[in-house]
Amino acid sequence: MSRKVLIVDDEKLIVKGIRFSLEQDGMEVDCAYDGEEALEKAQESHYDIILLDLMLPKMSGMEVCQQIREFSNVPIIMLTAKGDDMDKILGLDYGADDYITKPFNILEVKARIKAIIRRATSTQEETNHAKTVEAGDLRMDCEGRRVFIADKEINLTAKEFDVLELLVFNPNKVFSRENLLNLVWGYEYPGDVRTVDVHIRRLREKIEKNPSEPKYVHTKWGVGYYFQA
Repeated sequence: MSRKVLIVDDEKLIVKGIRFSLEQDGMEVDCAYDGEEALEKAQESHYDIILLDLMLPKMSGMEVCQQIREFSNVPIIMLTAKGDDMDKILGLDYGADDYITKPFNILEVKARIKAIIRRATSTQEETNHAKTVEAGDLRMDCEGRRVFIADKEINLTAKEFDVLELLVFNPNKVFSRENLLNLVWGYEYPGDVRTVDVHIRRLREKIEKNPSEPKYVHTKWGVGYYFQA
């Protein structure tokens, strides 16, 4: 089955290079060159993954990411300037699933895209046998990758869902930040454990009534995180 990718960057040569390489791998590719065009395309079409540059005309990559998260949990990889850690962390804060720094190797880009799509697909297949999981007021529809708190749907990003799903299926088991990074993002992921902290914080803000006194996702100080309803 052909995967559909949206590439968003105002540097047309970069877009052309990525597009050519992905199409060689049999992927269907759409392109956008500014933030407004990217948002329109994301609203009009279903994509398996979006590559989103941080610095864009008309609307920044952060703004685009934030607005896409209001209606979709499509995986988003931010393209950021080399060595700017704050941009990476902010990108994750605004709902991105991953980031790649420029200048990048196209082989790394393709590997990262395939890894994210593969994990999303395998996670869905593995959990189809347990279509719905309930814990307290929390309900997870694993097949539809949807989460509800007291019957109100909560819009999680792909990675937030993956983190919560892993914790829910292993109640009371404490996962270190390194463990979560490896299991959810993959052993080849070059990021650090702050990525996990950002996603846990965002997850709590969405599913907990009082994020500072969590009911579901708990911290075992000095060890890691665990789920308990």
